[in-house]
Amino acid sequence: MLSLCVAMDQNRLIGCGNALPWHLPADLKHFQALTMGKPIIMGRKTYESIGYPLPGRYNIILTHNPHLTITGCQVLHQLDEVLALSQQYEESIVIGGAAVFKAFLPKIQRMYITWVHTQSRGDTYFPDYPIEQWQLIEKKDFPADSRHAHPYSFTVLTRAKSENT
Repeated sequence: MLSLCVAMDQNRLIGCGNALPWHLPADLKHFQALTMGKPIIMGRKTYESIGYPLPGRYNIILTHNPHLTITGCQVLHQLDEVLALSQQYEESIVIGGAAVFKAFLPKIQRMYITWVHTQSRGDTYFPDYPIEQWQLIEKKDFPADSRHAHPYSFTVLTRAKSENT
């Protein structure tokens, strides 16, 4: 199964200057729990924003640069290559950025979305998606507190079955 994991604000903002626009320690722990032991798929810019291969995960980088090599990561250049590789695993998780989310969205079966209940400033947005094609199966709400400047919600959506499937 191909999933994605993203945190976004009320306007679908996901980034500012190749970084997250907020600091939510609980979301970082949630991300770690969701992705540990699984293949994670990201673009080069997302990899560069992290700065190193995430431990305990199979890091797959999708890039147009045919000369890029990154120690500790599998570097691939075609969407089809990544899709074929991801089918070897029970769940592979796309973690960004915006162009990678857009490319994979038609193939995604599950979305783990952290909704940050704010409107931040930034320059990178999650792509539009047809909400009617998705079913909310889980939602947990959390208030702002001393470690989290904004309230947030962890949600899980699965692609709804169409009448033709």
